[in-house]
Amino acid sequence: MTGRTVGIVGAGAVGQIVGALLVGEPWCDRLMIASRTAESAGALVADLGDMAHVVHAGTRVRAVTVAELDQADAVVVCPRATFTNTATRNVRMAGLAANAPLIADLARAFTGYARPVVMVTYPVDVLSRLFATISGAPTYGIGSATDTARYRAALAAHHRVPVWAVDGYVIGEHGDGAVICASTTTVHGAPCTVPLDLVRAELAQRPRRINAGIGRTRHGPAAAVLSAVRKLLDVEDGTDVLSVNRAGVWLGIRLHIRAGRPSVQPLELDAHETADLLTARTKLEATYRTISHHEKGASPCLRPQPASTPTRQPSPSPA
Repeated sequence: MTGRTVGIVGAGAVGQIVGALLVGEPWCDRLMIASRTAESAGALVADLGDMAHVVHAGTRVRAVTVAELDQADAVVVCPRATFTNTATRNVRMAGLAANAPLIADLARAFTGYARPVVMVTYPVDVLSRLFATISGAPTYGIGSATDTARYRAALAAHHRVPVWAVDGYVIGEHGDGAVICASTTTVHGAPCTVPLDLVRAELAQRPRRINAGIGRTRHGPAAAVLSAVRKLLDVEDGTDVLSVNRAGVWLGIRLHIRAGRPSVQPLELDAHETADLLTARTKLEATYRTISHHEKGASPCLRPQPASTPTRQPSPSPA
């Protein structure tokens, strides 16, 4: 399966790994890299080109402007503003003030873009909503996908089983408001005990350990991007946990994606999980209001694309 074109905005840590993963995909015919500077985009293109030659990949890689990304079948958004994160709680929200204007400006360049946009920039749920509101593009955040992977890994270690034996999900906010769906989690298809304190501690501490050791999480989020892009571009069918529009608020829910079309796979929640999800929703709504002023105004630095009729993702039903 060939012929897909994927665009990446941002040549930083995650953008680099996403690019490397896509070069290895036989269905990815072209890879378009846009970055804050021509130098960083050109450098990443050269490095990925070397990789493609060594592994005999057919993917063609080139540097582009943001305006040229309207040619892509899907776009991955992963730029990061310059700021120092000193937060000890709500760590992923710490970049909101710095990243919101960056994402708002970028979204204006995608006005009318009707194909999938995968958001990586933190805080991913709130910025997915901002990008979608301004651009009209169907926008998916990848945060809860990595939370779900970490949850399964932690539970597998606790029960001493392979990760593939665990079926369970984390939804809601990608952050301190993550909702662990313990009541429906199974091991080898059977209900299991979930040590919630242990799991919550691991979900909080794992990214901090990664950041402390190598500076930033990159490979896990990049793999979540690849998984989402494969499904949204109809390379494969499957289930992912992505942040999407749920009655006006973007938060992580379980989606089944078939032939490139996502639909909600409802999860049965117990009373505590339902309350946690409502709390996450309320928090994300309140947080978005603090940046909603970015919806207005024209971008001084990015050229908007001509508007066309956008294809908006449906508002999923309750999880």
